[in-house]
Amino acid sequence: MKKILVTGGAGYVGSGLLRELLNENYIVTCVDNLMFGGESLLDIWHNKNFTYTKCDINDWSKFDKILKTNKFDAIIHLAAIVGDPACRINSELALKTNWESTKWLLDKSVEIGIKKFIFASTCSNYGKMDDPESFVDEESNLAPVSLYAELKVKFETYMLSDMKKYKDFCPTSLRFSTVYGLSPRMRFDLTVNEFTKDLALGKELTIFGEKFWRPYCHVKDFSNAFITVLRAESKKVAYNVFNVGDTSENYTKQMLINEIIKVIPDAKIKYIEKNEDPRDYRVNSDKIKKELDFKITMRVIDGIEEVKRMIQEGVIANPEDQRYYNIPHES
Repeated sequence: MKKILVTGGAGYVGSGLLRELLNENYIVTCVDNLMFGGESLLDIWHNKNFTYTKCDINDWSKFDKILKTNKFDAIIHLAAIVGDPACRINSELALKTNWESTKWLLDKSVEIGIKKFIFASTCSNYGKMDDPESFVDEESNLAPVSLYAELKVKFETYMLSDMKKYKDFCPTSLRFSTVYGLSPRMRFDLTVNEFTKDLALGKELTIFGEKFWRPYCHVKDFSNAFITVLRAESKKVAYNVFNVGDTSENYTKQMLINEIIKVIPDAKIKYIEKNEDPRDYRVNSDKIKKELDFKITMRVIDGIEEVKRMIQEGVIANPEDQRYYNIPHES
């Protein structure tokens, strides 16, 4: 399985994934509408195994031609309106992109005989834990509390249940933890990156609701998870779902701040109590480790250290620039 299509490949997750796939000698096509620019593709532009085609997933006619003129072995589907705030701001576009066009792409993949389809889902699907002392896993109830997660759950249900009649098809859903770390298309609107950036710049950081839980996973390990599924036997991953991360990498905001203070001891923090958060969950990610031998290579402290260094050494001159945010940003 060598010829891979990555949708949304110019984005935060996709741009790193492209490089990892090329390093593993896959033949890679990236399709992206460049909503956030294409600078992340420049250093791989001349790689003989890389092709870029500008196309919006909502342009079904153009996308259909791309699919029919290439014989892809697998699709890694990242193209989406990403995150709760962006989906709230662009709800109609989110519905079109994250549900209608994603369903169209899945159906078309079956129609033309693509073997593997890997879907980037989210642990936000779990919503709020019934028992704050417990962990959720792949068998737990899904309780999405945002349009972003609702559309992920809706598509997962269609892909993993309604499509099971196609025995030779191999779709997999990866429910990713909250992402952080350095990427060719950098973002500073993600919790670890944002907190570290603000404190490295000497700002006072205001924390709302420090006691609520989230799982975290480095963006590099997202790429590792996709490649793990690509390599896996179909019988292990077909119509299957995996949480991606490590069970030990669940943190409250207070715990994140404690990690950041190890790296930035003079950090200025202000806490504002918040007694309710609709997303509060600790995630068990043992399944992907046990069944696919997946292991993370980076931990939260590693992400904090690399972001802090990049900020303090001026690698990114203006981290408040809008290009590093998926929603309107004020510095």
